[in-house]
Amino acid sequence: MKKITLVLAMAGCILLTSCDVLLQVANQMSSVANLANCDFALKNVSNVSVAGVNVKNLTKGNLSAMDVVKLVAAYQTKQVPLAMDVNVDITNPTTTQAAMTALDWILAIDGSDMANGVSTKAYTILPSTTTTVPLGVNTDLGNLFSKQGLESLKTFASSFTNEGISSKVGLRVKPSISVGNQQIPFPNYIKLEKKTGKS
Repeated sequence: MKKITLVLAMAGCILLTSCDVLLQVANQMSSVANLANCDFALKNVSNVSVAGVNVKNLTKGNLSAMDVVKLVAAYQTKQVPLAMDVNVDITNPTTTQAAMTALDWILAIDGSDMANGVSTKAYTILPSTTTTVPLGVNTDLGNLFSKQGLESLKTFASSFTNEGISSKVGLRVKPSISVGNQQIPFPNYIKLEKKTGKS
């Protein structure tokens, strides 16, 4: 009798564990599927520097002697490093959470693809909320601006609004989801629209 009771108890535990695993898988699949219902938008660009010079100094004319040296050297060597953080907003308008495990991105400047990369941090986007995903961008603008001179760099820097939006910067993203041990990307890149107004 004790053996029968023990077997039944073990069977019950296995059944409960199996149900728990199945429930977790079902929740995961639901979160994964719901990512398709989320809205992606380019929130803003922050911490922008060109050749190590903060673009705010470039646009406001607050350049130090060292800033001028850096910009002239960058122009002469045709190596103009650009560093900035591009912030992507993912909005979940539904009543179910969504999940993302990776985000491939391509950054364009003046319509030309300049950099690409992938964020491998996993995100859970809760219902009726917006999650911001920061993307660190490092690229070289030498080829793009070498023919136009230093004035083109100032024009580029001046294109950023106070909200961190630039008409010259474009972004395409392709989110990925993890199902089991397999990474499944969206079929196509999403061209992000720029938000208007203050973030």
